Amino acid sequence: MADFRLRVTFNKAGRLGMLSHLELARALERAVRRADLPYAVTQGFSPHMKIAFGAALPVGVESTCEIFDVSLTEYVPADEALARLQQASALDLMPHAARYLQQGEAAASVAFPISRYEARLTVPASSLRVPDQIVVVRKKKEKVLHPAEFIRSMRFGAVDGRDGENVLTFELEAKNTGSLRPDVLLDAMTKESGVDGARVLSVVRVDQRALEQE
Repeated sequence: MADFRLRVTFNKAGRLGMLSHLELARALERAVRRADLPYAVTQGFSPHMKIAFGAALPVGVESTCEIFDVSLTEYVPADEALARLQQASALDLMPHAARYLQQGEAAASVAFPISRYEARLTVPASSLRVPDQIVVVRKKKEKVLHPAEFIRSMRFGAVDGRDGENVLTFELEAKNTGSLRPDVLLDAMTKESGVDGARVLSVVRVDQRALEQE
């Protein structure tokens, strides 16, 4: 059976930024069905849609560059597939690009280990400090993370120069040994700053890229 892998890029915004990864996956699967695309299904006792998702976002973090890969049994021109998905999608989960993957291209979950985020704060971004280490609890066990191992870059203000001093732009790299969530980093930074009223108003993932793009 033919297997055409379509990669779709979409926004996750507004109230739908509060969806969990599982809820997001279900919403996207429903959009594919409503779009009447000829999606492939897995074999076995519990067949389901052959769809793969990019790196999960924490609840409450929005994005302009989320991706999923869906396998189709028949070729549908990418522009047509995108138009169908747009008609079938909620405004806050709107697809804005689609293309077919070439042979050997990495799956959505591992293709782009570096993510760039923009955070809007209640205080000047320059007042925040990156702690030497962060203690997180995963599966009821404490783990010590060193932010310097995951932070690729950090600057005050948006990348395109817009907005003011209350915007922090930073890049995090997901590694094979683990990752540092943007909300965990920002929470630790606001606490480390010791500034009264330091809070994060919003966080948006604005880019995902591969290591070889550097």
